Amino acid sequence: MNETKTHFYSDGLRLEASIYRPDDLQGDGPHPTVIVNSGYQGFNEFYPKMFAASLTELGYICIGFDYRGMADSEGEKGRVLIEEQVSDIRHAISFARAQDDVDNDRLALIGWGMGAANVVLAAERSKQVAATVALNGFYDGVRWLQSIHTYDEWTRIVDEIEVDRLQRATKGESKLADTFEHYPLDPATKDYVGAELESVYGFGHPTRLQFTESIMDLKVERVVPHLDGIPLFIGHGVNNTLHPIAEADALYAAAKSPKTYYKIAGRHNDFMYGDHPVFVELITQVDAFLTDAFEKSAHPSPLRSE
Repeated sequence: MNETKTHFYSDGLRLEASIYRPDDLQGDGPHPTVIVNSGYQGFNEFYPKMFAASLTELGYICIGFDYRGMADSEGEKGRVLIEEQVSDIRHAISFARAQDDVDNDRLALIGWGMGAANVVLAAERSKQVAATVALNGFYDGVRWLQSIHTYDEWTRIVDEIEVDRLQRATKGESKLADTFEHYPLDPATKDYVGAELESVYGFGHPTRLQFTESIMDLKVERVVPHLDGIPLFIGHGVNNTLHPIAEADALYAAAKSPKTYYKIAGRHNDFMYGDHPVFVELITQVDAFLTDAFEKSAHPSPLRSE
């Protein structure tokens, strides 16, 4: 694939981005396009680029970017708020639609991990995409946090967030904490992160505790019924212990058709390698979903007519 470094702005902040195009892209377009969004740490360099490497081989243009405050994008380091990342995605949609070779009628979102919730929220608010893909996410913040913490841990978190809110109100600043202070990794994910992600530039910066309150406010199931016909693909690892599959079950139950539920034969990211058979099959399933969704969009056109 060919990568073009670029940037766009979100709420006045410059976000670093890449446009990935197939090596054999034919003509000026317009071409089907996917905006690929990372999870919690918000980096383009890893998962968005990994998805792009596979999707460009199938004829898609892909766009990836670093969320505000991540890597070299502008924004406060350590400030991670879901609602601000959703705004970044909405601005990425506007940026994509301004590109001459992007087909605005065949534009989709993919979100991984925490990005899965983000893309559903962004799609519902913008109504400017033809399909949305949510992979290995969590969709009710309180339910998810309670599922991965003991009762004593949960009550401690609630107390710490209340103290942090008071500090923000009286001193104007949220406490910086370890990256995974309230977001503990299961052993399998921790091993993967240590081997594959910790070396990524910018990974592991301390995060302000306000982030946890942003998670607690997350209620994607209240939003997903209002996608207004935007097709939704939910993919989730059957053995995912970081984000339990009950999160995907609940989102699918709350969503209206058209919707697709694909159970991935893996955990959270143990299969996240470009040549892993489970990842290859996931790409096959996503491609089939996007092909169908684009054909049935408001202005259908053949996916690979270029």
